Amino acid sequence: MNESTQAVLKRLQANMESVVLGKIEAVRKTLVALMAGEHILLEDVPGVGKTLIAKALAKSIDGKFTRVQFTPDLLPSDIIGSSVFHDGEFKFNQGPIFANVILGDEINRAPPRTQSALLEAMSERQASVDGKTYSMPDPFLVIATQNPFEFEGTYVLPESQLDRFMMRIEVGYPNREAERGVLRSHRTGEPVDTLKPVVTLEEVSAVQAMTRTVQVEDSIVDYLQDIVEKSRNSHELQVGVSTRGAIAFYRAAQALAMLSGRNYVVPDDVKKMAVPVLSHRVLPRGFAAGSERTIAESIITRCLETVPVPV
Repeated sequence: MNESTQAVLKRLQANMESVVLGKIEAVRKTLVALMAGEHILLEDVPGVGKTLIAKALAKSIDGKFTRVQFTPDLLPSDIIGSSVFHDGEFKFNQGPIFANVILGDEINRAPPRTQSALLEAMSERQASVDGKTYSMPDPFLVIATQNPFEFEGTYVLPESQLDRFMMRIEVGYPNREAERGVLRSHRTGEPVDTLKPVVTLEEVSAVQAMTRTVQVEDSIVDYLQDIVEKSRNSHELQVGVSTRGAIAFYRAAQALAMLSGRNYVVPDDVKKMAVPVLSHRVLPRGFAAGSERTIAESIITRCLETVPVPV
């Protein structure tokens, strides 16, 4: 493990945890997605820190950050941009999607047509407008937040878009001690607004490149594939994990290993990433509205329990 790489990760994590109190696991999972170069979906009830986590990560990186507040009247052109006639020709005005870190706040409050405007950018790292293709900057990360879809005025994200998020992270309520720290830290304002960048874009790109070099032994690959196949053969699921999901699972295990200070993956890395990476990619049979997340997570957990762990 390169010492400078480990130093970058420690700076990032410490900077985020200085304002995101009592949510160590959510912070670590967010860093895993960043290291893997993939996108994040933060899901929970309003007011538990989803936007805070996204802003803390964005402000810790010395790059361009934009925030899009998703609303029912938001148009695709409000995200991607549009061509404007100026000085005898059409010129493309880039939308907020052209940034290194994009916060899509309450993404499921916009209708599906607008949600899907993110799809090409998230999967292909590019956007097409008026027959021309524009590349996204590097690195490029979308952090979306959403409230449970049973809340009034929300829409279910399309399966094709859900599959583009590496992880769905549940934030949860802080414990009493952490919440006391939050109350005290907010006496004079919003702590995240004073956060300064601690890593450069070049350092982030280097960390992402280093993550791809983490070793995954054949028995670990077999273990990962066994879990994926178990989901596909489960009588409790209509749809199992896709090949794209398996790739995300593999990369998440690599990133967690490196975040833990190792250049090789162990079975625990695979186990810890299974629920956040796989549960939003499967479709349980006959689930009740609003209960799909918890049911899917339970099924993935049961799949884990029945797959032998390599020794």
